Amino acid sequence: MSGSARPREGSPRRRPLVRAAAVLCALVLTGTACDGGVHGTPGGSGLRDPYFPRAGNGGYDVGHYALTLDYTPADRRLAATAVVTARATRGLSAFDLDLTGLRVEKVTVDGKDARWNRTGQELTVRPHDDLRAGETFRTTVRYSGTPQTLTDPDGSKEGWLRTADGALGLGEPVGSMAWFPGNHHPSDKASYDITVTVPRGLEAVSGGEPAGRSTAGGRTTFAWHAPEPMASYLATVAIGHYGMARTTGPHGLPVITAVDPAEAAAAGPALAKIPGVLAWAEGRFGPYPFSSAGAIVDRPGDAGYALETQTRPVFPGAPDTSTLVHELAHQWYGDSVTPRGWQDMWLNEGFATYAEWLYMEDHGGRSAQQAFDDLYRGHDDSLWDFPPANPPGAAFISGTPVYGRGAMVLQKIRQKTGDRAFFALLRGWAAARRHGSASTADFTAYVGGKAPGVDFSQIWKVWLYGEGKPSRP
Repeated sequence: MSGSARPREGSPRRRPLVRAAAVLCALVLTGTACDGGVHGTPGGSGLRDPYFPRAGNGGYDVGHYALTLDYTPADRRLAATAVVTARATRGLSAFDLDLTGLRVEKVTVDGKDARWNRTGQELTVRPHDDLRAGETFRTTVRYSGTPQTLTDPDGSKEGWLRTADGALGLGEPVGSMAWFPGNHHPSDKASYDITVTVPRGLEAVSGGEPAGRSTAGGRTTFAWHAPEPMASYLATVAIGHYGMARTTGPHGLPVITAVDPAEAAAAGPALAKIPGVLAWAEGRFGPYPFSSAGAIVDRPGDAGYALETQTRPVFPGAPDTSTLVHELAHQWYGDSVTPRGWQDMWLNEGFATYAEWLYMEDHGGRSAQQAFDDLYRGHDDSLWDFPPANPPGAAFISGTPVYGRGAMVLQKIRQKTGDRAFFALLRGWAAARRHGSASTADFTAYVGGKAPGVDFSQIWKVWLYGEGKPSRP
């Protein structure tokens, strides 16, 4: 469905012409021929990310998502309402939200019916009234259907995954658009309230802290509140039979875990390490950036990978210590400090991999330098396939160089600066970009600014952006 432009004032003799123009504009949602009295312009249908050019949208910044979901695993049907509160960054006559699959039933903007249409993953909305630059507006989308499981360019599955007893929502890089409409690019972060209703006997788990539960008519509703800014790919919902536990971490931090009963025995010892790992990480990276922590452990067949969903990482079975450290380190690097674009993924994965090296070094294992040397001398040639800061395409943003060679970049910086300055850089970077987003250029500028007189140019040229294996470690 699409909407017409606002008719201009005119004499009675011109009204038939105006009505004809209105009919034409009803067939085309946007376009200069229909802009008449419109003061804004349509928002962009993508942010031109080099790897996912259709992801995200221009013209507005989201501040909050309120998602109300009702899901029945037996028939896989989702009935939902999303309320997206955003600020227009320019005058808008229309704007886009990312949503794939599902059937849109109604859209309103600030309580007034809005016209909309669908093209691929784009839900294009024309509000009843134009939006002024700086104006905060609230878009409500009512939708339903069977959420899709998406296949990434690298072949992994994301979106809405069917599990043995429910469902799991995973969003990296663009899977969240399979279960709620939004501005699905990591550069736009927002707070969340997620309310999920499921058949009685099941749990519905998300990030943040629990905000209430109630049961009526054979169905239970769970509310979760995530107050800190979050990129949409870090949002999650896990529905199924879970054993829930709550303990505390550093400074009384709530640590909430949800474990599939089939994994309880194996996962218990690993999850018991969470408070200690968080305390160690605070010593290395600075204060924990969120109001709660924890984990979701599903069965290995439900998801083929661990993911750093904000405050409550998802694990496919009981995690080993290195994986636990990796995903918890992401709460600083990736979740609090989020990549500005998908090209900057090494700022997530290189840092989290380096955290594994540091944890081993601090707990009686090999040093980070030994880990570096072993990797350099190893036989995994895929490590040198491309520079960590310049993956050749969307299928490679989680490739081996992004992880291993990204960590090697940090060790090279440590060699240059010495330990005292290096660990100050790690803590300072997490603090300077807390709850924000950053690019590789932001990071290199930050390092150079905090270590005046130190020449990092060869590290950037050879290790961060250089092709092939460096001749010397």
